[in-house]
Amino acid sequence: MSEEPATGRDRLAQIHDLIRERIMMLEYPPGERLSEAALAAEFGVSRTPLRRVLASLEDEGLLRSVHGVGTIVTDVDLEELAQVYRLRMELIVLIPRLDPLPVTTEVISGFRELHQRALALRHAPAARDFAALDRDMFLALNALSGNQPLRDTSERLYFRTARIWLQAITASDIDLENEAEIYCRETAEILAAVEALNLDALSHLRRAHIAMSFSRMR
Repeated sequence: MSEEPATGRDRLAQIHDLIRERIMMLEYPPGERLSEAALAAEFGVSRTPLRRVLASLEDEGLLRSVHGVGTIVTDVDLEELAQVYRLRMELIVLIPRLDPLPVTTEVISGFRELHQRALALRHAPAARDFAALDRDMFLALNALSGNQPLRDTSERLYFRTARIWLQAITASDIDLENEAEIYCRETAEILAAVEALNLDALSHLRRAHIAMSFSRMR
């Protein structure tokens, strides 16, 4: 059975997510100017819908429009980072309280796969792979709630600051093998909580992870 072609809205959502991914992975580092013409040509769209995508990313705090200069990738200052992390810590504990979704065998399999990726990362740590794994772990956890406003807000805040960790790693001599070992223990505990259908324990494990991450970044 053939897949249905993507609608215009779906296509713009894909472009949005790809540009956001490039910002998170520092392919577009803070301060870089994005060319509307180049992006429109790459994605095969006109500038009008592309500007809607860029405006959405600006609203999310990832881009800013500078008169006479263009669209610039933003940076994150420590004060803003602290506020976002504190809010993320409060939002994560709402997952088991606001419209939690059933933990199916498919969901459990997804978390098992994430743990296997963490184990593989422990043997061959790479900063970008680490960042991608944490992104996918966040998305899997976020999908446990059926409350769309909660999911949307959490996703927006996560991607607003996710690149900070990658920036810190690439600019320092942090031991990635040790980081991967710590993360493996966390994913093992998260998997155990999912298998036990204990979303409350799961959310508090992730809350502790967010708190520790911010403390170490400071």
